Amino acid sequence: MEFEPVIGLEVHAQLKTKTKIFCSCSTAFGAPPNTHTCPVCLGMPGVLPVLNKQVVDYTLRMALATHCTINQESRFARKNYFYPDLPKGYQISQYELPIARDGFVDIQTNGGTKRIGITRIHMEEDAGKLTHDPDRPLSMVDFNRTGVPLMEIVSEPDIRSPEEAGAYLRYLRAIVRYLDISDGNMEEGSFRCDANISIRPKGAQAFGTRTELKNLNSFKHVEKALSFEIIRQKEILEDGGQIIQETRLWDPDKNRSTSMRGKEEAHDYRYFPDPDLLPLVIDDDWIDSIQNNIPELPDEKKKRFMDEYHLPAYDADFLTSSRELADYFEACTIDFPNPKQVSNWVMGSLMGLLNTQGKSIAESPISPKNLGQLLQLIDEKIISSKIAKTVFDEMAQTGSSPKEIVAEKGLVQMTDESAIKTIILKILQQYSTEVNDYKNGKTKLFGFFVGQVMKETKGKANPKIVNEILKKALSE
Repeated sequence: MEFEPVIGLEVHAQLKTKTKIFCSCSTAFGAPPNTHTCPVCLGMPGVLPVLNKQVVDYTLRMALATHCTINQESRFARKNYFYPDLPKGYQISQYELPIARDGFVDIQTNGGTKRIGITRIHMEEDAGKLTHDPDRPLSMVDFNRTGVPLMEIVSEPDIRSPEEAGAYLRYLRAIVRYLDISDGNMEEGSFRCDANISIRPKGAQAFGTRTELKNLNSFKHVEKALSFEIIRQKEILEDGGQIIQETRLWDPDKNRSTSMRGKEEAHDYRYFPDPDLLPLVIDDDWIDSIQNNIPELPDEKKKRFMDEYHLPAYDADFLTSSRELADYFEACTIDFPNPKQVSNWVMGSLMGLLNTQGKSIAESPISPKNLGQLLQLIDEKIISSKIAKTVFDEMAQTGSSPKEIVAEKGLVQMTDESAIKTIILKILQQYSTEVNDYKNGKTKLFGFFVGQVMKETKGKANPKIVNEILKKALSE
């Protein structure tokens, strides 16, 4: 029997506010344990939460960017469950009346464009962090993360493959980064997801029993975990078994999931409106002010890159995959207004360098201005493309400008035809046997002669001039 996966994702994005959602404690990552806490986020008796307006602003940005309907009145609720990293014994979240609902995003798949519905977007506070001692039956809790603002984006069960899930997640992360509301760092936990997955016979309408996958802290892990779960559920059903509704933990070292606990339903959390927080009322002016300040988003930028810079769809898609990369590209074109050549170097040499060094575009040792100047030197035939690779490597190591490197190392391209001709004639005299072989039909030796000329000139001779003079000399 052929089965079809049905996947929905719950994405949690930590918002880039300086303070927590209901108190003034810092949200900075990496501080010593329990140093960014106060009576409010620790849930001490008698304290009252105060909503951080910037959290609302950021969530509204995301809601509008994903075509959601804004609920002009929303409410915070208490999600009741016990866990040691939850000091109040409940989490302040939203349930019946979230801030936004009924949105969508369009993702690119192998089959073309696909629309993924968004059920809801809501705000909530994060829990603390538990650390388990590997040698003793001891766990420690760090409450620094408690109260850090989260935005949860819940998709419709519209995803049908691990690859679609990866594309959807990458697109959501690109949006939050373009909006500058989250750094989208999956390794630090500021962008994470839980996946709900079931399978059903191909063509069936009813959903199967779903399981939830946790501990998915990279795109690769999401896709691997979903692939594993599809196979696991298929094998159970084909053997006549039943899928258990449960939460499973992904183990990236063993490439498998293990049962963690039974899966809760919404009623298990006993949601009720938080009595300490008033309903959140958002008027039209507030929505309009957010809408008017939304920056150019990935799809808009991709279209502009194709229209304005005449880039192929592949280049435009690659360059707009992150806001930082798109900004780098456009900054390069200021100094060298040949977009396609800039694109080739950014996608090729620059990304190769960054991948080797394990760096992001924001950490590039080569500034866009210096890369643009390097391409200008090639275009003006001051240096050859071969020499440019040497200059590029030196720029990466030293951060110096290409003009400084070319001047310091004497790398200016040799264009004097008379001088090049003299060198060529000298080489042809030196390799008279090879010259005779060439004239007798071994034309592949032409590359050998070019190589000798470039060796003699230390790569500085203009290749075009070398080829022209060499062809003429060998024909005489």
